[in-house]
Amino acid sequence: VSCLPALITVIAVNLYLVVFTPYWPITVLILTWLAFDWKTPERGGRRFTCVRKWCLWKQYCDYFPLKLLKTHDLSPSLNYIVACHPHGIMSHSWFGHFATEMSGFSKTFPGITPYILTVGAFFWVPFLREYVMSVGACSVSQSSMDFLLTRRGTGNMLMVVVGGLAECKYGLPGSTTLFLKSRTGFIRMALRHGVAVIPAYSFGETELYNQYIFTPGGFINRFQKWLQNMVHIYPCAFYGRGLTETSPGLLPYAQPVTTIVGKPLPLPKIENPSNKTVAKYHAIYVDALRQLFDQYKTKFGFSEAQELVVT
Repeated sequence: VSCLPALITVIAVNLYLVVFTPYWPITVLILTWLAFDWKTPERGGRRFTCVRKWCLWKQYCDYFPLKLLKTHDLSPSLNYIVACHPHGIMSHSWFGHFATEMSGFSKTFPGITPYILTVGAFFWVPFLREYVMSVGACSVSQSSMDFLLTRRGTGNMLMVVVGGLAECKYGLPGSTTLFLKSRTGFIRMALRHGVAVIPAYSFGETELYNQYIFTPGGFINRFQKWLQNMVHIYPCAFYGRGLTETSPGLLPYAQPVTTIVGKPLPLPKIENPSNKTVAKYHAIYVDALRQLFDQYKTKFGFSEAQELVVT
């Protein structure tokens, strides 16, 4: 949520400097630095532990509250790719657990360094990119993942919110639908490097916002589908609470979110896996994710009959 006002502020200030003041060289210097530092988000980023430990994040994690649970210990001598589900609207739980230290990540997974991977567009904007990298975020590109899995030693945990922005449309209370069927890139990457994939599910992430559902086939609904087909982003009209519990607004509802990090699924190392091989291990992964969901669903408000829906 904090990224949006930062993005608007950076763009507005630089436009003002260029158009209305004689200080346009400041913008030139900023763009020069951006060009010089362009590859850093794909080379492990630039994290600052002090930022990850801001006391602000303690208030953030306690607001819902967020809780992180592991089912298995992880070895610092290995690397891992964690597939995170669901995306929800804002991925609050994934940020709180893996971009900050306030839900106890280092104590839960000693010797493991988390890298939360996100879309490259965040790293195109001056200042915003520094903020995003400071919490340990890197680009989700192939070259970025290759670097982290080969050039940063071991004990690295790459966090990939697999459904991405396309999954926002399913960010509704009670929803258990995931945009996963065509998302096979994380499996291909794991096979290329021979690293284990870990399923993780946040129970409560989809309860943090609601959405206006527009009439199927209507103008707005057709626009939503058109934009999703064009840029793979679903422009949902979401809402939460305001400054008081009963007022509407864009703050998330204060609902508890518990994230379960499952058992590592070892994969063989295949430098150039075929589509058939990727599909095989993707199916194995989906089965493991379903088992994780089924094991814990009744503890977090779902009925025994509720199933995980993969689209």
